[in-house]
This record gives sequence, C-alpha cells and structure tokens, in this order.
Amino acid sequence: MIDEKIRIQKRRNYIVLAEKSYLDDDIKRSLCFYKKALDFSSDSEYINTLFNIALIYDELEFFSESMRTYKEILNLDKDNPGAYYGVAIMEEQLGNLDKALEYFFKAIEKDENYDRAYYFAANIYDLKGEKFEAIRLYKKVITLKPDDYHAYNNLGSLYEEMGEYTRAYKMLEKSIKINPEFYKSLFNMGVVYKRLKDKNKALKYYYKALEYNKEYHYIYLNISAIYIEEKEYNKSIEILTEGIEKNPTKEDLYYNRACCYSLLQLEEEAIKDIRKSLILNPSIKRFVEKDKDFYNLYKNKEFRRIIKEFNLQRD
Repeated sequence: MIDEKIRIQKRRNYIVLAEKSYLDDDIKRSLCFYKKALDFSSDSEYINTLFNIALIYDELEFFSESMRTYKEILNLDKDNPGAYYGVAIMEEQLGNLDKALEYFFKAIEKDENYDRAYYFAANIYDLKGEKFEAIRLYKKVITLKPDDYHAYNNLGSLYEEMGEYTRAYKMLEKSIKINPEFYKSLFNMGVVYKRLKDKNKALKYYYKALEYNKEYHYIYLNISAIYIEEKEYNKSIEILTEGIEKNPTKEDLYYNRACCYSLLQLEEEAIKDIRKSLILNPSIKRFVEKDKDFYNLYKNKEFRRIIKEFNLQRD
C-alpha cells in the first residue's frame, strides 16, 4: 500500500503538471496528467479531478466523453448537482434538448438555487418556442441572481418578439444599467426603438453596440435596413462594407449591399455581390428571383447568366 505522504505528493505533482500544461495551451497533455492524478486521488479528490477531466473533454468538443465522465461522477455521488448540470450541457451540445431539460431539472432538484440550470433550461424553452416557460425561468434566474444582465436581455428580447415593447424596454434598460457594455442588450434596445418607429434612437443604440462587438453582423444589417428605408443607399453601402470587412462570410451583408448597388444603378457592383452571396449560401436564390430591388437587372446578361448558373426561376 502506497504511503499517504507519497500519494499526496504524487497527486500534487500531476495536478501541477496538468495546470501548467493547460496554461500553456497544451490541453490534451493536461488531460493526460489529470488522468494520472486519478490514480493518487482520495474519494473527494477523485470527483474534483473528474470534473476537470469532463471540462477539458468539453473544451476539446469531445461531448460524449465529457458526458460519460459526468455520469461517472454521478455513480460516485448521485446527489451531485454539478454533475447533473454537466450532463445537461453535453446533451444540449449533442442536440438532445429534451434530455438536456431532464438533467437541468435534476440539477435543480438537488440544488433549488442553481441559477445556471434555470438559465440554460430557459434558453432551451426559448429555442423550442415555449416563450412563457422561458420567461418564467428567466425570472427565477433574476430572483436568484439580480445582477444577471444576460437574463434581463433575454427577457427583453422575448418581450420584443411578443410585441410587448414597454416590458421589453424595461428589461433591456435593467440589463444595460448592470452592464453598459453588453452589445446584445444595446442591439436589442435598438430593435425595440425601431419597432417604436424611433429610427434615430435605434441607430444610436446600434452604433453603441458596434463599439463593443464588430463581429455581430446583425448590427450592420439593421443599420443598413434603416438607411435603405430612408433611401440613403450610400450610407447603407458604407456600413455594409465595414460589416463585410469584419464578417467576410455573412451572405446577407453582400445581399443587402447588392440591393443598394442595384437601386443606385451600379449593375456591375450589384451582380458581383449577388454572386458572392449565392456562393456563400445558395438557398437565398429564392429571394434573388423575387426581390424588387433587382428588377432593373433583369435585362442584364450577366445577371441572367447567374440566374441560369444557380438554376433560378423568375415568375
């Protein structure tokens, strides 16, 4: 039987090596050292080490292995809420939403104050279109964690989708007060103001959101949409071009810019962007063939060639 002092020292050495490897971005090597540490772990240490292993599997996107590790923890401790939560997260990653909900609620059974379990369960209900249940759970999150600006933002977004703009505004206002730099709350406040037909304030919040996240391409789209409505096509092209520089694989940015070029009679530029948007996402061909913004291109030979190339049919 191994001496206790030796066991403790060996485990400590492997844990140190695992942590150093992780900090050096050698995650797989870190995983190996954590596994070696298991051989020298006491019962409580064993579970803590398994959590580290599960988290690394998750980071490596080995979701099934991560879930198996969390279930190993549950075999050792059937009342461990963190392990139920971990299984739930992995089930969600694997697309098993109902199974994920089952495990989120098992985590809540073991710890009724587990705010993250409520939060991610709410996210799933939102995805499933069960908005009222999502709202109920987000409100529970806020009760447990009053400074959760993500939950306030998500509530605001849900209320906006439901057309309850006053409630949406109040939730987003609270989110922004807690974290004035959270781009999604700023963006969603812009959406609410646009719904309320206050385009100037909508633009103010969209541009504010852009200060904190230039990779969220929907900001550029929404700004461009306002400029297009106002027939300020050059401004729309300017913001879309900026968006394309930051997000070169987002087909809808090219599509909107093509609309602007077409409306300005800049056929060559419009056709170039139409082609690029179709290459990135051929499914948008159904919009190209019916979009009134492209009517002036129908006699253009290159446009007709693209129609033929992507097998488009115009009514």
